[in-house]
Amino acid sequence: MKIKDIRVLQTGEIESKLDGAREELFKLRFQMTTGSMTDTSRLVLVKRDLARLLTVLRERQLAAELQAKEK
Repeated sequence: MKIKDIRVLQTGEIESKLDGAREELFKLRFQMTTGSMTDTSRLVLVKRDLARLLTVLRERQLAAELQAKEK
């Protein structure tokens, strides 16, 4: 998922995608430990998507705090 695609989503949608990404990361780590993982590059992609989602949420949080200070 690209960052510009994430930025057009609403905060609730981002949080639900974040939950899904965390769950998928957990499953992939479990597969890696048990040795049943076939596509190891998927682990890296999920981590990056997770970081992108968290980044956009943090940007929105900082923007809201800045607006609150200006008022």
